[in-house]
Amino acid sequence: MTYLSVNINKIATLRNSRGEGLPDVVKAAVNCQLYGADGITVHPRPDQRHITRDDVYNLKEVITTEYNIEGYPSDDFIKLVLDIEPTQVTLVPDAKDVITSNNGWDTVKYQSFIKDVIKEFKKKNIRTSVFVNPDIKMVEGAKLCDADRIELYTEAYCREYHKNRELAISPYLEAANKANKLKLGVNAGHDLNMNNLSYFVKSINGISEVSIGHALISDAIYLGLENTIQMYKRLL
Repeated sequence: MTYLSVNINKIATLRNSRGEGLPDVVKAAVNCQLYGADGITVHPRPDQRHITRDDVYNLKEVITTEYNIEGYPSDDFIKLVLDIEPTQVTLVPDAKDVITSNNGWDTVKYQSFIKDVIKEFKKKNIRTSVFVNPDIKMVEGAKLCDADRIELYTEAYCREYHKNRELAISPYLEAANKANKLKLGVNAGHDLNMNNLSYFVKSINGISEVSIGHALISDAIYLGLENTIQMYKRLL
């Protein structure tokens, strides 16, 4: 079974646009879980333009499924994660000014750095995942970093899906097969939606978790949050 982790960053973005408390991020997380989400994902950034540090702490009190915190492992981020002790931390190589994640780690070039960061999280038994492109060398590098899982960056697959879905998914199949052989768990995320999700998870054996935010929250505007989560769950 593939878990659905709902990324609630966009709910925080909407709240922050008015500088008030609506919509309520904590209430949204509670409801997502009630509606069937297997986990909640947040991606706090240094400028706090959506999820804030306070949100990360407040959410800890209400998440009864899995809590996944994504982000670049700066000193502040590492301290935050160690304080919260979430189920999973996903390391993403985001630049400070990036709008959204746009690349995976070079796990060969930054192997020593990533390995040292993961060592800190493992002291508190926090499952670690490394955001990577569907590249065999990057998967192998993640294993050498002592990661528990990789998260496949699926933007390229989603972009090419309607042109040639077999070709689009090919590198992801190879990367996931390599991860399976190395006993690395496989997560996936970025631009997955109702159109391309089912083919992805049914084509690749052993996808543990997909993290979906922008598309799911956008669909919920038209379809309602509960209905949307259930629709995504059925696709999985």
